[in-house]
Amino acid sequence: MTEPFVRPEDDTAAEAVAAIGEELDLFDDWMQRYQYIIELGRKLPPFPPEWMDDAHRVPGCQSQVWLEASSRDGKLFFAGASDAAIVSGLVALLLRVYSGRSAEEILSTEPGFLRDLGLVQALSTNRGNGVEAMARAIRQAASQISGSGA
Repeated sequence: MTEPFVRPEDDTAAEAVAAIGEELDLFDDWMQRYQYIIELGRKLPPFPPEWMDDAHRVPGCQSQVWLEASSRDGKLFFAGASDAAIVSGLVALLLRVYSGRSAEEILSTEPGFLRDLGLVQALSTNRGNGVEAMARAIRQAASQISGSGA
């Protein structure tokens, strides 16, 4: 089985946010952006079916979303999946920013970039809340690893 955890494409979380912004700017409208985001979701590493359970489920998401974290060499790696195509793409965006980073970098990268890029506003309220719930779950895992417990 291939590794389910997302490896970083960009050197830092800030570079990942900037790259995502540039990629989204290539499209003229939100329908094209949605298609791009859905494609990103299809490229996520396969998520182990045995992790698609309540223990891995992210609360607060309209769709089913599952997340797993693994700490290696001082960095947190995340695996994620959803039963909805657009949400899988949003999971892919979040993991591109946060997976493979130190707990400190994760905690210092506010999920406000989701609003700055117009992603939350372009979604239904429930989906927007779900994306923010995913970001909270990722940051919560980082805070537990860093020992801040925040």
